[in-house]
Amino acid sequence: MKNHLDDIRKYNVRKAWPRQGKCALLVVDMQNYFLPVASPIVDRVLSIVNACRLRNVRILFTRHGHRDIEKDGGLLLQWWGDCILHGTRDWEIMDVLTPSQTDSVIDKNRYSAFFGTGLDEMLRAEGIEELIITGVMTNCCCETTARDAFMRDYRVFFVSDATAAADEELHLATLKNMAFAFAHVLDTESLCRYLEGDF
Repeated sequence: MKNHLDDIRKYNVRKAWPRQGKCALLVVDMQNYFLPVASPIVDRVLSIVNACRLRNVRILFTRHGHRDIEKDGGLLLQWWGDCILHGTRDWEIMDVLTPSQTDSVIDKNRYSAFFGTGLDEMLRAEGIEELIITGVMTNCCCETTARDAFMRDYRVFFVSDATAAADEELHLATLKNMAFAFAHVLDTESLCRYLEGDF
């Protein structure tokens, strides 16, 4: 999977790096249900998780699911005709990315990790001002969460090759939008190198 940084260069002009003690890693919906889309990025997401753990960066996982699709499925159920059911194998985070006891898991039932989850309050209570976003799908939950974060004045770092969509056209479209208006877009290699060095 390419990092697409050359493809978005004309939009990706604002430079910044995460700040120690102010940033958190958000791993979005790396669940068994999404394995067909997520499989190309699992190793890179794991590399970022490990780099963040070594530098004591706060790590949060989101987990999408519905307890009662008639009550909490909403338009998602109408749109897709299918929902991830809470407590099923599909709902579980991939074994290779099992959260540690110091990580948090944010359960959600909409695209945005901020919608009805208390995430904003949690981050503010911990003094977090920046989010590194990885996971799936680039153009749905990752993008919606990034936009919501930006609108709440969190600085967003969007990892181009540690996010994935159903196809490259959708993925690239989001990367362009992120770089243009919402996020600093970077790749796994440069992020891990930074976390392991100058952070």
